[in-house]
Amino acid sequence: MIPQLDPDPQAPFPAPEDALDEPDGLLAWGGDLSPERLVNAYSHGIFPWYSPGDPILWWSPSIRCMLRTDRIHVARRLARTLRQGRYCVTADRAFARVIHACATRRPSTWITPGMRRAYCELHALGIAHSLEVWQGDSLAGGLYGIALGAMFFGESMYSDRPDASKIALVSLCRVLSAWGQAWMDCQVCSPHLERMGATALPRAEFLALLADSLARPAPAGAWGERFEETLGHVHEAG
Repeated sequence: MIPQLDPDPQAPFPAPEDALDEPDGLLAWGGDLSPERLVNAYSHGIFPWYSPGDPILWWSPSIRCMLRTDRIHVARRLARTLRQGRYCVTADRAFARVIHACATRRPSTWITPGMRRAYCELHALGIAHSLEVWQGDSLAGGLYGIALGAMFFGESMYSDRPDASKIALVSLCRVLSAWGQAWMDCQVCSPHLERMGATALPRAEFLALLADSLARPAPAGAWGERFEETLGHVHEAG
């Protein structure tokens, strides 16, 4: 049996190494989605993932999908789309819209209303961030996640227009690299992420990397103008 979490949001999690082999990474259940609990979880390589109607489940998979921000692969067609400037990328301008779209642009989702409220609260605290990809005045795609130390924990992304989520991911990696934030945690590997340069790391290597990353400062507060200014410099240099 997996342990139930203590009601105290600051109570420690079980050690990630104690997670089940099957299903891979299942570590604990229960608790809440308070900011204290979520920051505690991510700081130890743990994240919530559960279906509507189920208790909150907490995971630390044996293999972690990781992306070096300075090594993201940009295919030729995507590079051409970036040069054409059809889209405009912003940060932290429409967090609630992005997480709502990530939740509703698929037949089923783990991004429950409770999850959306929790991450919006983290966004208000300057911990969770969104990227928005605009085509004119229309939101074409985006992504959201959490920044702690020198690591960004990607949660979800979506596209309403061709390549919009890829452009969000490339823009995020380029800015994070410029800020000295070397790693993005993508949680679970997929062919799409692997084509863009993600690699699989064993849990022990990931946790060592996480500990080193958390010892470094995170960009504080809302990203907004700072992100967009850095992205402009990156485009000019490229």
